[in-house]
Amino acid sequence: MDLDIKLRVSNVEKSFPGVKALNNINFAVKKGTVHVICGENGAGKSTLMKIINGIYKQDSGQILIDEKVVDIRNPIQAKSLGIYMIFQELNYVPEMTIEESLFIGSWPRDRYGRVNWKEIRKHTKELLEKENLNYDPKTKLKELSISDIQMLEIIKAVSNNSDILIMDEPTSAITQNEIEVLFGKINELKKRGTSIIYISHKMDEIFRIADEITVLRDGCVVDTRPRDAYDLETVITQMVGRKLESGFTKEKIEPGEKVLQVKGLTAERFENISFDVHEGEIVGFAGLMGAGRTEVMRALFGLDPYWSGEITIKGEKVEINNVNDSINKKMVMLSEDRRRYGIIPVRSVKENVTLSSLKKFIYSGRLHADEENRKVDEVCKSMNVKTPDYETTAEALSGGNQQKVILAKWMVTDPDILIMDEPTRGIDVGAKSEIYKLMAALAKQGKALVMVSSELPELIMMCDRIYVMAKGKITGVLNRDEFTQEKIMAYATAVKRQKGVDIA
Repeated sequence: MDLDIKLRVSNVEKSFPGVKALNNINFAVKKGTVHVICGENGAGKSTLMKIINGIYKQDSGQILIDEKVVDIRNPIQAKSLGIYMIFQELNYVPEMTIEESLFIGSWPRDRYGRVNWKEIRKHTKELLEKENLNYDPKTKLKELSISDIQMLEIIKAVSNNSDILIMDEPTSAITQNEIEVLFGKINELKKRGTSIIYISHKMDEIFRIADEITVLRDGCVVDTRPRDAYDLETVITQMVGRKLESGFTKEKIEPGEKVLQVKGLTAERFENISFDVHEGEIVGFAGLMGAGRTEVMRALFGLDPYWSGEITIKGEKVEINNVNDSINKKMVMLSEDRRRYGIIPVRSVKENVTLSSLKKFIYSGRLHADEENRKVDEVCKSMNVKTPDYETTAEALSGGNQQKVILAKWMVTDPDILIMDEPTRGIDVGAKSEIYKLMAALAKQGKALVMVSSELPELIMMCDRIYVMAKGKITGVLNRDEFTQEKIMAYATAVKRQKGVDIA
């Protein structure tokens, strides 16, 4: 018996119809350490975490806490054993308020057994103030961005005083400043003896935060080592089973005609937004959480109303009042919240891919299934969607493959303009490279791309121009030869001069 081991996974296996997700998994997490689990999308990371958290039941093998075998039947029991999990795909109730969300399942009660809303509101305000989040506790989650909701999940997890904390891509939708806050909390938790299982595709995070690293590939453990016994190239090679190219280099493409022009777009959370995109261009939007980037894109796509402004597509002024208006004008959007706005989890890959283009396959009074199947096969192969078959439900796929399904869906509509909000959020290094190549290929075909990302190196690598937003306004525009992280951050924080870098 090793008294330093808090959690041990022993010979765990799990299968789903058509695929073996986990094969003889063994690893152990020490007390007061961060154990990073890394691997490509589909490697089995999230499945393994859901078994530890009681969402799935393993087919065989054991879970041990403090070297004692436990039978974790559901998340409530997992929580009673000191296990708490932050999910990559945030499962939240849009109509629930912040205070309800933070205390769900553990609402304090008064001496009459009634929920003590006064105490809940007091503690919620304290937690929000501590994290510098200026929200009313009664604000509904549907009014928040995905990054706000992810920060609330992190707050909830940290305030739970769990013995074992599972973090599945906790930084995928938060800014660098918030990442620093999170890492500070992780260090505090380690000092208190909390064991943390941390899943991330961001290599710089892995080597900064890990005490030990376990690599999964195709449902198997490839290796476990202390962080100092690994280097970046070894981790990536073990993850993908091959050496990746040293880096992606976007081909320079001469921009064509102006496809999209936005003038003075204004709504509740942004004002006077003006920009344009040409054929073959990838135009980026940078900014901190709450800057208004996603809100602009949602209004542009017809998900939210805008108050004033002009939208011109291929020289024609258009009114975008809903999503259908946008799709009909050949403008589509990959949302940062793919589970809520991108896929229908319980429907098949085929149904998700053809969802927005059924008119192409239904004519003469019937569905032409053979034609539909051929198109699905064509676009899914071009997007390299990994699925047992096209009848598999979208929820059974990894996050990266769900993103590819959404891309495949929009490719069937043959769009001219693609709005891509955090297109590589929660995607591994191998799949990221594929997404970059797909974006570059689309630009080469003459498509106009708008890319929102919280990862500055990604924007710098992919974009021809970058618009920077702060507090609902565009504060700067940079051409490719002007790109630096320092300049982008200076504009993002609305600073005119930063440590010798004059950007005025």
